[in-house]
Amino acid sequence: MRIRLFVLLLLTIFSNIVSAQSTLDSLLLQLDKSIDESKLYSDRRNNRIEELKERVRITQPYSIELYDLNMQLFKEYKPYVCDSAILYLNKNVVIAEKLNDNERLCETKLQLSYLLGSSGMYKEAVDVLESVDRKKLPSHFIIDYYDTHYHLYGEMAFYTQDRSTSHRYRQIADAYKDSLLTVLPQGSDLLLTMQETAYRDAGKNKEARKINDIRLSRAAFGTPEYSMVTYHRALSYRNEGDKEQEKHYFALSALSDIHAAIKDHASLWMLAELLSEDGEIEHAYRYMRFSWSETMFYNARLRSLQSAGILSLIDKTYQAMIEKQNHQLRNYVILISVLCIMLIAAAGYIYRQMKRLAVARNNLEDVNKQLKELNEELKETNICLQTTNLDLSESNEIKEEYIGRFIKLCSTYIDKLDAYRRMVNKKISDGKTADLLKITRSQDALEDEVKELYINFDSAFLQLFPDFVNKFNALLKENDPIVLKKGELLNTELRIFALIRLGIDDSSQIAEFLRYSVNTIYNYRAKVKNRARVVRDDFESLVKAIR
Repeated sequence: MRIRLFVLLLLTIFSNIVSAQSTLDSLLLQLDKSIDESKLYSDRRNNRIEELKERVRITQPYSIELYDLNMQLFKEYKPYVCDSAILYLNKNVVIAEKLNDNERLCETKLQLSYLLGSSGMYKEAVDVLESVDRKKLPSHFIIDYYDTHYHLYGEMAFYTQDRSTSHRYRQIADAYKDSLLTVLPQGSDLLLTMQETAYRDAGKNKEARKINDIRLSRAAFGTPEYSMVTYHRALSYRNEGDKEQEKHYFALSALSDIHAAIKDHASLWMLAELLSEDGEIEHAYRYMRFSWSETMFYNARLRSLQSAGILSLIDKTYQAMIEKQNHQLRNYVILISVLCIMLIAAAGYIYRQMKRLAVARNNLEDVNKQLKELNEELKETNICLQTTNLDLSESNEIKEEYIGRFIKLCSTYIDKLDAYRRMVNKKISDGKTADLLKITRSQDALEDEVKELYINFDSAFLQLFPDFVNKFNALLKENDPIVLKKGELLNTELRIFALIRLGIDDSSQIAEFLRYSVNTIYNYRAKVKNRARVVRDDFESLVKAIR
């Protein structure tokens, strides 16, 4: 009887594991499809934004109607594009001041301070919040007032590196948290969120999920509320070490984010991290790349810094993918070697048979003919093997060179980002925001980085193909070679065909890398082909054959 119960228990556990995995696989398929269709969801939000902007154009300036439209635009932009959301709140501050409307001015400043704090602009957030006169604050904004203080100082306490300063900020945040708890109505979503967080931080995950059940019943899929509730639920499972449930709810949260065209999220890259740990490299790599592009689109400084770790994870994932491909290549080489041995063994067997049949002179010519054909096949096989080995060696050399330079560039960019962070911090501390604005508007830094990228690309390519320029000019007419200027390693024309030599022959990809339009790339390619001494249609194939 006990054995039967034990077997039944094992079957039940196995059935639950299989069911959970099947559900997760289904969710990941939906997530893949939603990522492919993400532009569709973004277009819906863009259409709503354009409709609101069209109404703004025909609305009287400094009016209540314009204020309401700006507030709607802020709500559309808040989870979508951070700096645009800030822009419309600043516009509403001006409108409220023009109208001498204290209630709307308080409402806008509280929203603005909260958003600035979320995006990492703490000095600006504190300045805006301190400009709100507590004595003139309408009573129905007291919850927002306490909540904004609690949120802002909590963020500052978490991200401040100085321990004493962080402790002081945490005390301020806790004081406003206590004040907030005294005024929040029972059953409100904010109160439930705070209670759930308190239980989760205390390790009482089951109690946290009971409150999460209430919040989840109130939230609709495809809304910011649903994304946040499922995100919090995943965190409770993380505390318990239940990775399957954690992945399940991170996937639900990410799916809701994409359907709602929310760019400010963390669920997807946290899911990617879990998948990477489980060896699902391709899934993890795709999710991390998409999450990083969404973060860049949202354009909040703090989110970019928070997501910087994604770059490292992407790099590790990419290296894992390369290692996996190399492992496959090694298997192919081993398989080819085994086939060669078998082929040689077969050839030896045939040869021995031919010697035994030497006495049968009537069949000697047929046997000799077969032997010649077999030798030709062996020669062709050896040529194919030599070509394959050469291609594999060249491919590995290119990968090693560019991976090494990619890692070096990542390290350099991290150092530059840290230096930039310190400079920004110093400028903000010194109150030199005008200098910061001037620096961020300048394109010089971007142009320098692009030049450095091309120099790195040129030197890496020429290290792999040192005679590329001479061999390339050999394909052109004698009186019309490409002549480099002093100090140039490659020019634009040579870079285009260098990318083609590396296997990147799509004009749109080349245009994206070289920062030209696709038509410009087509024109460059066509002009160079017109200068060729070989058949025009064979030109690019000959370029790809340059060693």
